[in-house]
This record gives sequence, C-alpha cells and structure tokens, in this order.
Amino acid sequence: MLLRFLGGLAIVAVGCFFVLKREWLLNNFGRIEYFEVKLSSFGGSRLAYNLIGLLAIFFGFIVAFGLWNNFLAWALEPLMRHQQ
Repeated sequence: MLLRFLGGLAIVAVGCFFVLKREWLLNNFGRIEYFEVKLSSFGGSRLAYNLIGLLAIFFGFIVAFGLWNNFLAWALEPLMRHQQ
C-alpha cells in the first residue's frame, strides 16, 4: 500500500514537472508536430506538455489513493450498460 502511494506521488511529481517546466521541455525536446498542426492557435506544443502533465497528475492521484477500480467502473459504465 505504501509502495502504491509513493508510486502515485512520483507520477504526480512528474506531472508537476511537465506543467511547471513546459518551456524547458519545449527547448530541449522540441515541438510536437501533431499539436502544432491541430492546436497551433491555442499554444501547440506548450498546450500538449500541459495536457500530458495534467493527465499524469490526475492518474497519479488515482493510483496513490487506490481509486483505480472506481474510476474504471465510472468510465466504462456506459459501455457495460448496453450489454445487459
């Protein structure tokens, strides 16, 4: 349980790094071409680094607090409803 919590917090820390250091990531790893084409007017690669970071933070908290089963039940519930 402690290992799951610490692993989740590590994922949150990586996500925070992506959000806080998006300019450094852009300078060192370059632009993400897909986001530059599709979302260039909204920030392109900077927005992509922010979204990756926010998703990592979200999933890190899910892992850290053991909410994985609840999240999957909620996310997949519309698909499971049709099979009954």
